[in-house]
Amino acid sequence: MNNDQLVSDFWADFLPIFRYVLFGIIIAAAIVMIITTLMQSNDSSKSLDAFTGASQESYYSQNKGASRDSILKRITISMGIIIFICIILFFVTELFIGV
Repeated sequence: MNNDQLVSDFWADFLPIFRYVLFGIIIAAAIVMIITTLMQSNDSSKSLDAFTGASQESYYSQNKGASRDSILKRITISMGIIIFICIILFFVTELFIGV
């Protein structure tokens, strides 16, 4: 066997397994994203404040960076980024399998 044959066999064995792992990560991240989205509070009063001009400045609203909703928002955004990257990698590996 020459070196090209070994490299070709490695990619032929590795890429299908890698695609299954990527698909599993996509599914897990999507489930986490759905759960964190549903756990976020529905703050419809903020949208009405834009029309009425009323705003409430409190300690809680000024320190939203450490609040539960802020953490859930960051998790949701990071899961979206992970899903995006894994989908791109999934389809790039499809190009290599087709070659």
